[in-house]
Amino acid sequence: MSRLVLGLPKGSLQEATFQLMSKAGFKIRTGSRSYLPTIDDSDIDPRLIRAQEISRYVELGMLDAGMTGHDWIVENGSDVVEVAELIYAKQGMRPVQWVVAVPNDSTIQSIQDLNGKRIATEAVGLTQKFLDDNGIQADVEFSWGATEVKAPDLVDAIVELTETGSSLRANNLRIIHTVLESTTRLIANKSAWEDPWKKAKIEQLAVLVQGALQAESRVLLKMNAPKDRVQEILKSLPALEAPTVNDLSSAGWVAIESVVEERVVRDMIMDLKACGARGIIELPLNKLIP
Repeated sequence: MSRLVLGLPKGSLQEATFQLMSKAGFKIRTGSRSYLPTIDDSDIDPRLIRAQEISRYVELGMLDAGMTGHDWIVENGSDVVEVAELIYAKQGMRPVQWVVAVPNDSTIQSIQDLNGKRIATEAVGLTQKFLDDNGIQADVEFSWGATEVKAPDLVDAIVELTETGSSLRANNLRIIHTVLESTTRLIANKSAWEDPWKKAKIEQLAVLVQGALQAESRVLLKMNAPKDRVQEILKSLPALEAPTVNDLSSAGWVAIESVVEERVVRDMIMDLKACGARGIIELPLNKLIP
């Protein structure tokens, strides 16, 4: 029986990944052996592994596929198939950045000022490549954690991952340059990608997870309206394609449905009511498959 060995990120991305997989239709549970979770799909054999390592194991074929950051693919120099970009992170649906940060009172103002300086980071390869590309000679050392507290007492600068910059600001650090912007990627081993069954399973996973992400920012609006006010209502109602309009059993009335961005609903409700819409319902979505 064929099974897809799938690497899921353990650590900061774990909760967000499990929530996304749940919306995509896959229920994952972890027990005491948390690196071997269970999933309600007999075709998938999941593994919980640190995001930093997933691309290496996918490249080596120990995993058929995995979800990890583009930054760690670059850091490891992994030769894998990038199947899909999945824009989500620990704190929201947005990319993350690796940045160069220095103490607020540091004399370092630009990356050229890093020449001859000491830099701490978890992403040594990524940082060294960035320095080499910019002709900068600096001493880069691996940081085992708590990187933000190492400047200025232990190092002159750090290269750190951030979503909002709040942790850097809390440690009196300022950003002087963005090294890399990164998003989560669904990746596949090249041999697995050439296997028809595994490729089909990975593609199914990509479609469902991307559909779940597409649904994150959208809702379904349903309402009833007088038939003679439909065109007026449609002018106020954006839609993914075009709103659905169906006759109701009551003469002269129709039902209207439309998928819209959640952020615009609060601004359009009063316009819809003024146009005659009644019984307006807003429903969340699990998946939106284009």
